[in-house]
Amino acid sequence: MVKLRLRENEHIAEAVKRFRKLVEHAGIKKEMRRREYYEKPSEVSRRARRRAERRTKMQRLVAGGASPV
Repeated sequence: MVKLRLRENEHIAEAVKRFRKLVEHAGIKKEMRRREYYEKPSEVSRRARRRAERRTKMQRLVAGGASPV
């Protein structure tokens, strides 16, 4: 849970900006988007597998393309 205490003489706009940063940092927005609709377990695993494949492909490209100096 995110808690925000207003500082003395703090404008509302500044408090809202700090609140948005706290919510973003806590991962609440990401969690809300993830729970916005139901996703089947097979879709979750497929997405995770594709993400892992992309990650390994990028690692191979970076490791293979770099030349030692």
